[in-house]
Amino acid sequence: MSQANIGVVGLAVMGSNLARNLASRDGNRVAVYNRSWDKTETLTADHPEANFIAATTVQEFAAALSKPRTAIIMVKAGAGTDAVIDQLCEVFEPGDIIVDGGNALFTDTIRREKAVRETGINFVGAGISGGEEGALTGPSIMPGGSAEAWETLGPILTGIAAIAEGEACVTHIGTDGAGHFVKMIHNGIEYADMQLIAEAYDLIRRGTGLSPAEIADVFTEWNKGELESYLIEITAEVLRQTDAATGKPLVDVIVDQAGSKGTGVWTVQTALSLGTPVSGIAEAVFARGLSSHPEQRALAGGLAGPSAFAVADKDAFIEDVRQALYASKIVAYSQGFDAIRAGAAEYNWHINLGEVARIWRGGCIIRAQFLNRITEAYRADETLALLMAAPYFAKAVSGAQEAWRRVVIAAAQAGIPAPAFGSSLSYYDGLRAERLPAALVQGQRDFFGAHTYKRIDKAGTFHTLWSGNRTEIAAEDTH
Repeated sequence: MSQANIGVVGLAVMGSNLARNLASRDGNRVAVYNRSWDKTETLTADHPEANFIAATTVQEFAAALSKPRTAIIMVKAGAGTDAVIDQLCEVFEPGDIIVDGGNALFTDTIRREKAVRETGINFVGAGISGGEEGALTGPSIMPGGSAEAWETLGPILTGIAAIAEGEACVTHIGTDGAGHFVKMIHNGIEYADMQLIAEAYDLIRRGTGLSPAEIADVFTEWNKGELESYLIEITAEVLRQTDAATGKPLVDVIVDQAGSKGTGVWTVQTALSLGTPVSGIAEAVFARGLSSHPEQRALAGGLAGPSAFAVADKDAFIEDVRQALYASKIVAYSQGFDAIRAGAAEYNWHINLGEVARIWRGGCIIRAQFLNRITEAYRADETLALLMAAPYFAKAVSGAQEAWRRVVIAAAQAGIPAPAFGSSLSYYDGLRAERLPAALVQGQRDFFGAHTYKRIDKAGTFHTLWSGNRTEIAAEDTH
């Protein structure tokens, strides 16, 4: 059998498109395998130009690959991934490479990498963003794994990745689960970004009475400036779409219940375990959850709310919403990069945050103009502890804060839910506060649980004898 330098296992839409992308690049010959032969047969018949090597068994697939054998798994995350890994480990040899390109939970990737490493085979968890189109034309790719695996994989993945400003949107993120961790945070930011855009649309529509098509024009205009991004672009397309059956705007006939595939939830759960606030992302996840409980919403329909909402100056209100959207978007990205930094510290990954921003500039769902600014910020200061404190972003959020507050006030007064806008502003204010009420929380904790506290005027840890004479003692005297 002739030899391929790369193989793909799992030929649903994402796997098929990735295989086609690989086959379209000079120097690649692609072997393909799917558990059910019909998908393999369909792919090879529909795309003879790809010159795929089609395998009917895992053994044939392994035999078709030149050494070190390299295979990308594109199957549903979970037990199916483990099953394919086990099959490949039986036919691969030390030095070969297995790449999981699915949306795996990063802790699963850590577990799998450790187990596979014991066989001498390299295991790489690679986040791949861009959806079906990105897989075919060029995604943003976030591979983890060993440096040895990257030597072989690097040129292959560089060849198929999206290109932004002349640079391939791929880099070696770090060891074991680092790639899937960064992809998870990417998806969490995506949740926040989408929710913020949806809130902006809702506020404009309810406040100004503009039609979806007219709001589409607003988003198209926004896409020419600092908000330029893939999500703003497609929002205008969705709002402009008319339903063929009813003649109504498509957005008005779509059921208002948003689904979730889990990566946003994982982001929030992981951030909680790391003690890193990602409130904008969390509110986006919770908003989807609330939307998906129609039985509760029906019961709450009779609860009191304010009267009708209308703004006096439509253009001024729309500009306020634009500024609030940009400021809240900065918060979401800042929180996301905080989570990456915290994860890197926890799992001993050496992640270059500037490189993460760079590879998100093309191919992925959250690609946006201001990712260039994030790259610049981390290149200027690799140890930057708060993205919002970088000069460009500090100026942007500070300049937008008055408009931001007006929008949040207007939403509250009108009874329009804007959880991501509101929580992002609260996070901003929390960071800049000279003193927080956490001091009272710590006092409460000490009262009911003797959890101790520190003082601002002297070193040490202390406890007040709340159930006694209420004198203060040093914490070491409580034992």
